[in-house]
Amino acid sequence: MANITLTTLNKIKQNKEKFATLTAYDATFAHVVSTAGVEVILVGDSLGMVLQGNDSTLPATIEDMCYHTTCVAKGNQGSLIIADLPFMTFDTPANALKNAAKLMRAGAQVVKFEGGRWLCETVQQLSRNGIPSCVHLGLTPQSVNVFGGYKVQGREEQAAQTMLEDAKALEQAGASLFVLECVPSPLAQAITESVSVPVIGIGAGAATDSQVLVLHDMLGISPGKSPRFVKNFMAEADSIQAAIENYVAAVKSRTFPAAEHEFKA
Repeated sequence: MANITLTTLNKIKQNKEKFATLTAYDATFAHVVSTAGVEVILVGDSLGMVLQGNDSTLPATIEDMCYHTTCVAKGNQGSLIIADLPFMTFDTPANALKNAAKLMRAGAQVVKFEGGRWLCETVQQLSRNGIPSCVHLGLTPQSVNVFGGYKVQGREEQAAQTMLEDAKALEQAGASLFVLECVPSPLAQAITESVSVPVIGIGAGAATDSQVLVLHDMLGISPGKSPRFVKNFMAEADSIQAAIENYVAAVKSRTFPAAEHEFKA
């Protein structure tokens, strides 16, 4: 696979095709994921839960994120690497710039952070300094204590309109990508069609330009009950490589996510 860039992803969106995104946190899985056809690797602060055993993403630190981003970069074979800015590392544009620079030096090509239009100044600051932004909207796990749990966002008309306007404002500020998590499918479709940059969905229906899952979830090895939007791709595969290849094929053929993985308005 040729090296994937933001230009590649924009062309995929323009052609009304799909690309696959998956998390990875180490060199070995980065190699497997990138050679299975996954265009984007997300080094998510989800590592705080799936690797460290915490009950939320909040304990993950910038040092944790840099370490795992470095590991992923060493194993990666051409996928675009997005890395998360963890909890309270982007509270001001200055802090965001300092910590985003650490992730970029570690091997990230895009940094992701959670929030709404209040991040416009941060997006502009990073863009001026050559750092592309991916903004995470909808269910933002770092705000789990504000939401009172992991709940679908944007079901009420006003909340949906606010999220749509946030996306437009953030694109205008210079955001290169969006992630939409746990939002009703009609809203995700409206946002995807309203912005010119690629939108990655998780629990956001089939209309987004890409899908992302946590690697451990799609391999069926995460303990406890799986979220509604997860499919175990190991169930019908004889190897991890085959499971990931099946995930990529399902995303690109639009057979995943199916109706049972979506949230309605």
